[in-house]
Amino acid sequence: MLDLIYIRIMTYTFLQHYWWFIVSLLGAILVFLLFVQGGNTLLYCLGKTERQRRLIMNATGRKWEFTFTTLVTFGGGFFASFPLFYSTSFGGAYWLWMIILFTFVLQAVSYEFQSKAGNLLGQKTYRAFLILNGVVGPVLLGGAVATFFTGSAFYVDKGNLTEAMPVISHWANGWHGLDALANIWNVILGLAVFFLARILGALYFINNIDEADLVAHSRRALWGNTALFLVFFLAFLVRTLVADGFAVNPDTGEIYMEPYKYLHNFLAMPAVLILFLVGVVGVLWGIIRTLWKPGFDKGIWWAGIGTVLTVLALLLVAGYNNTAYYPSSVDLQSSLTIENSSSSPFTLKVMAYVSILVPFVLAYIIYAWRSINNRKLDVQELEEKGEHAY
Repeated sequence: MLDLIYIRIMTYTFLQHYWWFIVSLLGAILVFLLFVQGGNTLLYCLGKTERQRRLIMNATGRKWEFTFTTLVTFGGGFFASFPLFYSTSFGGAYWLWMIILFTFVLQAVSYEFQSKAGNLLGQKTYRAFLILNGVVGPVLLGGAVATFFTGSAFYVDKGNLTEAMPVISHWANGWHGLDALANIWNVILGLAVFFLARILGALYFINNIDEADLVAHSRRALWGNTALFLVFFLAFLVRTLVADGFAVNPDTGEIYMEPYKYLHNFLAMPAVLILFLVGVVGVLWGIIRTLWKPGFDKGIWWAGIGTVLTVLALLLVAGYNNTAYYPSSVDLQSSLTIENSSSSPFTLKVMAYVSILVPFVLAYIIYAWRSINNRKLDVQELEEKGEHAY
């Protein structure tokens, strides 16, 4: 009996769905961790004095490595489990991804040098780099995720595998990913992610910083950013639910357009729908509770967990239930599905064993997070750190 259960669990189809879930979860966690980028864009909006700006820098400086590491892990997970997506998107839309990665590298350099005496470019320049990363990172990452629903301009020809140096996929134009910004719906989701990151950043400051004026400024910042987030997010959500989606014939593998595909996916997968609704409620409750009760400072956890659940549900809807998760807007049959773009059964199986370590890694992250945040950041701590402060 146990042997039959093991065989069923380790079927190729199960492993493909399992790894799409893992990759989607990493992507969802990444969106939550963008509160670092969102918080940095609020540097001069909230920080009215140099002391307040230093508090903001050191609050986000405590966590920027988590975001960077998750971004790299997300890309690595895609490479190992769905290599055809990696080669098609990261190899074809390379300008989009290179800009994203470049701004994250600027972030790492800026945290290291912005407060160092005698730095080459000056503190204001490095802080400008951090704000640039805070704007460009969320907008372009949101736009990249939106292409899972709107499509990208690429061709895939697996027949080229017979060549000595095969090129399986290639981009259909010379923009190499920047053409995604020509689609208004990609930009709309990018802006939704940007304003969500600012909301999470403000909630993080409320939870993490012990400075009354700065916390008050953070609470006020929630109003405008929440309004703009809801406008852009609801616009993208409604459009996605009523638009034609990229469906897959499970018998032939043929890609075709299905009216209301993503709405049908939610209805066909009630667990994912519940996950999505719980996530949305969590985000809204974290914001509303923070605005409603002046002493409440745990909104980042409600909104953060809600963000993870919401993004996870959207990514599952994009890939599950016979759906092309990376559709081609120029050649439907080149669209990528979790079935036609995954690694071999052996690779997915070995990786499944390795994924057993994931809970231990998450436990370590939680432990490290709690150790760093054992007390709220204040001016006294900055003085104690001295030259080691950001």
